[in-house]
Amino acid sequence: MKLLVYPHSMEVGGSQLNAVQLAAAVRDRGHEVIIAAEPGPLSERLRDMGLEHIEIPRRRRRPSPTVIAQILHVIRKRKIDVVHGYEWPPVIDAFFGPLLLLRIPVVGTVLSMSVCPFFPRSIPLVVGTEAIRQVAVASGHHQVTLIEPPVDTDADNPEVDGTAFRAKHQIKTDEVLIVMICRLVPELKLEGLLSTCEAVRDLSLTGSRVRLLIVGDGRSRPDVSHCAAIANTAAGREVITLTGEILDPRPAYAACDIAVGQGGSALRGMAFGKPLVVVGENGFSETLTPASAPLFLNQGWYGLGPGSLGIGVPALRAALQQLVTEPARRKELGRFSRNLVEQRFSLRLAAEVQERIYLDALQNPIPTTSLAKDCVRSAAGLSRNYVTRKIQRLSGKVSIDDSNARAVVSQSQS
Repeated sequence: MKLLVYPHSMEVGGSQLNAVQLAAAVRDRGHEVIIAAEPGPLSERLRDMGLEHIEIPRRRRRPSPTVIAQILHVIRKRKIDVVHGYEWPPVIDAFFGPLLLLRIPVVGTVLSMSVCPFFPRSIPLVVGTEAIRQVAVASGHHQVTLIEPPVDTDADNPEVDGTAFRAKHQIKTDEVLIVMICRLVPELKLEGLLSTCEAVRDLSLTGSRVRLLIVGDGRSRPDVSHCAAIANTAAGREVITLTGEILDPRPAYAACDIAVGQGGSALRGMAFGKPLVVVGENGFSETLTPASAPLFLNQGWYGLGPGSLGIGVPALRAALQQLVTEPARRKELGRFSRNLVEQRFSLRLAAEVQERIYLDALQNPIPTTSLAKDCVRSAAGLSRNYVTRKIQRLSGKVSIDDSNARAVVSQSQS
């Protein structure tokens, strides 16, 4: 097959990394894969993987007539069989372009926390959690497949050496290193970042030899830097360090003693055999254990509201303190993390499932009546979304992230 994969951006983030890694894995199964994406930090990763990259404009409308025309040209010239969009903007471009105009099969993946209401229901849909899959099926999507965010367990493994990374950041041998690797943005991430800073500050004030490294960058860096500075001043030493974005963060995962995060970053920490504390919003935090694993396997690596130890900074501090003070517990949970990733989140397995989805899309074209219904419903939904965002911009309350950045999880997890 000849495949055109269209991620929603080339920033370092879970959905984009998933798109790139899975594209390479499918390519390795004998297919021709082209990436259509804006230039960005992940462009170098594409070159390293040997993936062909066709650049599209960085600044574009949603949907983008310019990108649609560009994709149509590539499809005709290269005889593309299937287009795969990641998140709703690329899928909408593919729907109103290749699918409607050329009847080229389109597959969509949504790794955001929910599926937006105007997403075409006839397009084969891939989601990252069982909870989102169930909601999508209930809302009328015709074909929904669960592919939990895959991890390259060969590249991400406990044998990677983090010694040089610890030395570079002056982490002493008697210090327990906590690492968070994520985008520093308000949506979904900021609360967990600030809560972790406060929890580490509190732990340092009790005498714990603990350090926190935050790897990443984004619009919320000033807020996170301010919180880190307060913690460092209170502790009388540097307990929190912001490293900025690192294109290959494997040494950071390898160097840490405890991983804190959500989504794909949480899974990558697990692949390195690290104990994991998952953070979310509305005060959520929870340590990954055999008892809590079913919760995350259902709703994804995120949460809202109280965890098993309570809510907010006190609960997160308690979860971290258990791991900081118990090295044996860290090793035990690290082994559990690695085993779970190998069993459930292998990149090889995900590539096999993705290949079957492509073949099925080729062999089972979407009926014209379904396309017509989707065309009307999606166009109307896009119009409402455009008006809503315009009103938000005028009021100064517009969200930068996509409209589906609200989690499909229950409010209380306890």
